[in-house]
Amino acid sequence: MFKKMKRLLIGRPLKNEALQGEKFGVLWGLPILSSDAISSVAYAGQEILLVLFPVIGMASFKQLSYISIAIIALLIILTLSYRQTIDKYPNGGGAFIVAKENIGVIAGVIAGSALSIGYILTVAVSIAAGVDQITSAFSQLEPYRVLLCLIIITLMTIGNLRGIKESAKIFSLPTYFFIFSILLMLVVGVIKVLNGYEPEPIQVAQDTLQPLTLFLILKAFTNGCAALTGVEAVSNAVPNFKEPSTKNAKTVLVLLSTLVLIVFGGTSIIANYYPIDPDAGAMLIQIAGMVFGRTNIFFYVITALSFTILVLAANTAYFGFPNLISVMAKEGYVPRQLSMRGDRLSYSNGIMLLSSISALLIVVFNAHVTSLIGLYAIGVFISFTLSQAGMLFKWWREKDKNWVVKALINGFGAFVTFTVVIIIAITKFTQGTWIVVIVIPILIFLMLKVKKHYVAVSKQLRMKPEELQAVNVENDTYRNRVIVPIESINKSSIRALRYAKTISDNVIAFNVSIDEESANKIREKYAMLNTDIPLIIKYSPFRKVFEPLLKFIESTGYDYNRGDMITVILPQFSVKSWWHNFLHNQTILFVQRKLLKHKHIVVSIMPLQLKDDDYVLKHPKYKDR
Repeated sequence: MFKKMKRLLIGRPLKNEALQGEKFGVLWGLPILSSDAISSVAYAGQEILLVLFPVIGMASFKQLSYISIAIIALLIILTLSYRQTIDKYPNGGGAFIVAKENIGVIAGVIAGSALSIGYILTVAVSIAAGVDQITSAFSQLEPYRVLLCLIIITLMTIGNLRGIKESAKIFSLPTYFFIFSILLMLVVGVIKVLNGYEPEPIQVAQDTLQPLTLFLILKAFTNGCAALTGVEAVSNAVPNFKEPSTKNAKTVLVLLSTLVLIVFGGTSIIANYYPIDPDAGAMLIQIAGMVFGRTNIFFYVITALSFTILVLAANTAYFGFPNLISVMAKEGYVPRQLSMRGDRLSYSNGIMLLSSISALLIVVFNAHVTSLIGLYAIGVFISFTLSQAGMLFKWWREKDKNWVVKALINGFGAFVTFTVVIIIAITKFTQGTWIVVIVIPILIFLMLKVKKHYVAVSKQLRMKPEELQAVNVENDTYRNRVIVPIESINKSSIRALRYAKTISDNVIAFNVSIDEESANKIREKYAMLNTDIPLIIKYSPFRKVFEPLLKFIESTGYDYNRGDMITVILPQFSVKSWWHNFLHNQTILFVQRKLLKHKHIVVSIMPLQLKDDDYVLKHPKYKDR
């Protein structure tokens, strides 16, 4: 039943070879990766006015234009910088890889953890803001705010689990419709102004007005910086683009920045001619009401698309976070399972993790945007700063062609984004940035512990070529057919092969490979062993492990009616701490459970007890491993 439901919702599994067909070009990549930045039009300008309007009244609209120009200037700097990052790091990873390779491990882990927080909050804030639009229009839905958010997260999770191409088809068109509708609103708005349109003045209580201070300008500026949070996603998603991937990614980055410049900048300027009350509802909807009239079809279209784009902004994170976390998993800083692709070739474990944490945040903060937005931008700008600084160090060290110009771009970008980090930390400290300041060090500690464990495990399992050549697996045997499934050639698998030779003279080493590279690697290492045990390698295009093993067992030609038996010996290393189990695939438990359903198959676990991480990393015995 579960399998049928899964196939209905997600679709049939795709082969590894289908990955190239799952990648997107500029046409589909632009709306997927720009939805976060474009959606900021719906609230970034309003967030600036919410700070300024109560203090300086109608003068806040002029300041909105100036602040928007500053934000767009910062966007241009980031665009130039990340074009250079995409060129140098075409395999994704963005700020994490740049900072790790050029500044150090700690800097990389800080960037990775900060950006991960940013992606998680993108989902929580975007969906909560979208539901705000619904509950504002239909007040009777207010008690169901959290439930609506969770339903939307569930639908987005299913859409992204269906694969890159499927999710692109589902989520791209509304983004294009939103862009075209806003451009139409700007054009019609300008035409009306040129024809003498004059809006009704907004009444402001004069006794509440105060002088404009630098602190207020900086606070408004940081509110508007939410418009920049989608830039990093492009550099993380480079491997998802069709070839030439770097060229396509850079094109999308430039188009994204151009759209933000036109749409965000245009709405900020036109607000001077169509002034809104920031406390009376969404800025875009108020402007659309004045431009088109509240009975015009285009007013309702923009209202509906404003909700849609706010929700779809979360989809940028659904591409950025799984790609980032998969790179960090391959590097060993988060559980390896997060680097694995699912049935539809998406990083399904990363998608599920993102949805789970975002849903938890929405429940804890009761889906209130104001409570969540204070945590929103600081993580992304920390990663911006470390990425820029990392590229600066790279140019300084390599000194290749035009390195001075490149270093100046990244150096200035690092200075500006670091300044923004300080401003956000100060102006939004009471709104929640203190939580991020606490959470990031905790994440760094946990990631370094995970890395430490993986290094310790690798040191204990790894064998040098001379050790492989010296191995003698020959021993006295009993009559039996024994199959030893092995994932790699290491102490654990060799121990299982030795044991197999003691119980049978008919032993087969069996490996399931999901790609040709891993198959070739195991053939090379196995050839170094001093053994006559044959190695059988089966290619599994759907990344299944149990099915190829069972099919091979059934093809051995044994007569089970005469009592012939198959013994399957599963190599398994045992870790010291309970939490280490979460860092390793538990495939063996799954295979064991499945095999035990067949009465003619004997299942044996061959354990290898590993030592404590600290002991391994300090002991001279493991120094060169």
